[in-house]
Amino acid sequence: MYIPNARDFSGANTERREKHILSDISSLEELGLAVKRVDLRDYFGKEEILRVKLKEIGAVFISGGNVFVLRQAMKLSGLDRILKTFQNDSKDFLYAGYSAAGCVLAPTLKAYEIVDPVDTPYHEMKDVIWEGLGLVDFAFMPHWNSDHPESADIDKEIAYCKSNNIAYEAISDGDVIIFSS
Repeated sequence: MYIPNARDFSGANTERREKHILSDISSLEELGLAVKRVDLRDYFGKEEILRVKLKEIGAVFISGGNVFVLRQAMKLSGLDRILKTFQNDSKDFLYAGYSAAGCVLAPTLKAYEIVDPVDTPYHEMKDVIWEGLGLVDFAFMPHWNSDHPESADIDKEIAYCKSNNIAYEAISDGDVIIFSS
């Protein structure tokens, strides 16, 4: 299951967004994976239906993009609660992704507003969600020391983490972190 909702930011160029999504899907298919695209907007207020679908598929890959947009989509669809339940109850579920997909796992999203503009694109909720999922006890700092447009600002996020006693893990593009339970 491929979830592209981190790319739903306000004012997004729809053509550019679609190209990005198709590129992600193509890359996953090149690895031999069967990819089903799932838009969390179709599951806003339908948590149990999403839970069944996730259990059936057993894995999710989440696109990078805006961490605040992704967190909001997770809340509105119930994916945040589902993932917390799966972490405790399911040994056979894979969560994968990059950039915002890792960031949203942190206890707090406060450091991320340095790189990602705070955005609430869904009319169902206009409140900013500052709490991460808390599935890890540190903040991911993706694109650190990489050839990425946001790389220079990652050092500012790291400085924010240091001055606010937030544990963090700086990750260069191409690095992988694997957790298992």
